[in-house]
Amino acid sequence: MVNGAFGVGKTTVAQALLKNVDNSMIYDPEIIGFALRNIIPEEVQLQEAKAGDFQDLKLWRELTVETAARLITRYHINLIVPMTIRNPDYFQYIFNGLNKWDETIYAFCLTASKETIATRLFNRGEVEGAWCFHQTDSCVDAFERYPLGESILTENVSIPAVIEEITQRIRLKEKSKGL
Repeated sequence: MVNGAFGVGKTTVAQALLKNVDNSMIYDPEIIGFALRNIIPEEVQLQEAKAGDFQDLKLWRELTVETAARLITRYHINLIVPMTIRNPDYFQYIFNGLNKWDETIYAFCLTASKETIATRLFNRGEVEGAWCFHQTDSCVDAFERYPLGESILTENVSIPAVIEEITQRIRLKEKSKGL
């Protein structure tokens, strides 16, 4: 799992990891959220997700885990999961659900300053005032307060250096587990 604020570099890191992790694919749970947003009538969504965030839908969390389980068991593939999850309960539900199907799951949380995140958002073409900008404060706050993956600072760090850090941490964990 690659967690972090919108604009911190999750997708870029996930794509780079894809080249380094054998038998892997990117699994983006946001796609399930977009599908649910299009399928479930708005008045039904708002009963459970009053703020309009599809992550508040229990069905999103369940389908995120269930779809991952199907991918893992059917295709025997390693999943790279880039997703901003700042609610500790949601993070734990998904992490535990994935861990049930793959005991070698690793969770990392990419971090950077608000200024760096804003610069990255602008560089990818977002306009000031866009939804992702409004999420920065709550994301940065959540990632400072809760253990939502092993923290990796991406401030002034290259993507290859982030990949190397993730790879080193995974090797250490695997070595300690005797894998």
